[in-house]
Amino acid sequence: MTWVALSTQNLEHWSERGWFYTMEVAILLHMNGGRGKKSYAENSSLQKHGLEVVKPITEEAVRTMLSADFTDSFGIVDLGCSSGPNTFFALSTIIRAVCVRYQENSRPMPEFRVYLNDLPGNDFNSIFRALPSFYELMRENDGVPGSCFVAGVPISFYARIFPANSLHFVHSSYSFNWRSKVPSGLYDEDGKPLNKGNIYITEASPPKVARSYLQQFQKDFSSFLRFRSQEVVRGGCMVLIFFGRSSTQEADEEFFFLWRVLSQALGNLVSKGLVEEEELDSFHFPFYNPSVQEVEEEVKREGSFTIERFEQLPIAPWGANKNGKDLALILRAVVEPLVKYHFGEDLMDMLFEEYAQLLQFEINEGRKKLIHFVLVLNSK
Repeated sequence: MTWVALSTQNLEHWSERGWFYTMEVAILLHMNGGRGKKSYAENSSLQKHGLEVVKPITEEAVRTMLSADFTDSFGIVDLGCSSGPNTFFALSTIIRAVCVRYQENSRPMPEFRVYLNDLPGNDFNSIFRALPSFYELMRENDGVPGSCFVAGVPISFYARIFPANSLHFVHSSYSFNWRSKVPSGLYDEDGKPLNKGNIYITEASPPKVARSYLQQFQKDFSSFLRFRSQEVVRGGCMVLIFFGRSSTQEADEEFFFLWRVLSQALGNLVSKGLVEEEELDSFHFPFYNPSVQEVEEEVKREGSFTIERFEQLPIAPWGANKNGKDLALILRAVVEPLVKYHFGEDLMDMLFEEYAQLLQFEINEGRKKLIHFVLVLNSK
């Protein structure tokens, strides 16, 4: 596994809860499972809206890829599928687009090999229970005339996952931002945190902090591209949807303000004596939202893929969620497993109530925006 410790702080400087960082996060870095009020399945409308907007781009990517070569067995993977209905929306879009191209060219339908990938801590059981509904949906909408075989693949996508030349279409939505680990370089030589009071990059962060996050992104993205180049057939396609930033500054206000506000909420709990200051200082998010230039440079440097399309999605800054409570629920569904393990379950309701109030202030100010990118890559 390539998902490793969440911190590189020296052992002798760790707090008791800091032992969390000695563990691989494969069992911790996952969305809230199930179908409850706090689950990702019930709180992923922002991501679903992104998938709806990018649907025509995904369909066009399929059409372009299937301009000449057709195969009897078609491999598709959703990397970072999570446990909600969004993965089935993406998969049905891809499969139907493939079927249309085969029908237009009077070709017999291929067998579909569909892989659902996420880390082992993901709630795969919820996905498997939803499979009958997925098959029924495909049949009701003139879906797959041929066979469709679905399998779960619990492993980090920063590792080699599939046999050589076994995939034709790779999809990933809102998973690519997560890093394989928290970057090194967030502590000084004495083991003291450089980014005190913050869980991510801010304008006040030392340059070394931003540099460390960028370097970790570069390493991860290079590995991601290298492993996919071995798995994707020549002429195959990848569609990656992720949060990014339009600025070249790592501490830009786009998206990272969500983590800044979460830091503020945690800081308020520190002020109330509910959280130790060192607990906050030792918590860092394994996340990065890159700029266009950073993505393009790494694709060019690694060299296995060409950029077919790369653009910002025309999505409203907050999606349909202009309520701080709703937005806090969306973020809670995403980050709670990590936060809960570090700070304790008893504080979660209080923390996210505080978070919701601070987010409402940001929404009322109307100054922030979220940048969604769609990147279409073709295998050389």
